[in-house]
Amino acid sequence: MAVLETFYDVMRRQGISRRSFVKYCSLTAAALGLGPEYVPRIAEAMETKPRTPVLWLHGLECTCCSESFIRAAHPLVKDVILSMISLDYDDTLMASAGHQAEAILDEVMDKYHGNYILAVEGNPPLNEDGMYCIIGGRPFVDQLRRVASGAKAVISWGSCASYGCVQAARPNPTQATPVHKVILDKPIIKVPGCPPIAEVMTGVITYMQTFDRLPELDRQGRPKMFYSQRIHDKCYRRPHFDAGQYVEAFDDEGARKGYCLYKVGCKGPTTYNACSTVRWNDGVSFPIQSGHGCIGCSEDGFWDKGSWYARLQDVSGFGIEASADRVGLAAAGVVGAGLAAHAALSALSRARYKGDDV
Repeated sequence: MAVLETFYDVMRRQGISRRSFVKYCSLTAAALGLGPEYVPRIAEAMETKPRTPVLWLHGLECTCCSESFIRAAHPLVKDVILSMISLDYDDTLMASAGHQAEAILDEVMDKYHGNYILAVEGNPPLNEDGMYCIIGGRPFVDQLRRVASGAKAVISWGSCASYGCVQAARPNPTQATPVHKVILDKPIIKVPGCPPIAEVMTGVITYMQTFDRLPELDRQGRPKMFYSQRIHDKCYRRPHFDAGQYVEAFDDEGARKGYCLYKVGCKGPTTYNACSTVRWNDGVSFPIQSGHGCIGCSEDGFWDKGSWYARLQDVSGFGIEASADRVGLAAAGVVGAGLAAHAALSALSRARYKGDDV
């Protein structure tokens, strides 16, 4: 394998001080949700491990994953691309094109066989022998299989690569297919979302570069550090859900008060992602904070699960496995029972008072 510079070598060459480097490692640990005891380990990895070659392919997609990635703030994408990894091929971001670009792809595959990461944005269509997506004069599915054969791991960026997304929505005339159903012999990390959160994307790369292993994955192949909780679990509107306070229609009084968006279709209770904690645009906001319910874009088949504004059924909560409607009825019942009990106690007290007078 050809020798690559380490992350620290690149930072020193750019005039970055040791103090700034350690500070960077501390911020990286915080971004990954790791404690301060991991800072020395991150620093050691950055000082000793060579930058990882990454080949980034594009199939059927809209480039929203790349658009999200280049807006990452923790760490900055320039630090990821120019220092942490060696992004050797990305036909959207690279300056070269055509035969020059394809020559770079072949060179990296040969030089770093078995040591590079394949990142895939989009998915391959299998109908008509893959002719619905042509890259460099050949079907994308052929390029995908060829590049994956020498990769040590594959990252499926976004819901297109992870699940198929809109291209695979019924009736799926191109037979758009998720990456994991085409590449069967490599470890695959799914980073779903339409698009994924920028810091989630850079966080996955940072973790792999730091610890030289895949992050812990859930049963669907998603990194647990970002996909282990529902958006509903950490949503700032959750207290309104628990209190039975809902937006009944957009721009009603409940909407103006910031009530829960469950009844206008929010899919937060069934969607696993970091939107309500990491948020978007350097942590500024996320859809629910902006007044629109979650559409569940990081879940498998979200395009085929009905209207984005149709409310979920039988969502449990409050620790008693009751739906929102049942909780509302129960709350009304509790109030009624309380009033009845109060009236009964008042009547009993009056009767006793009259008995004392006799």
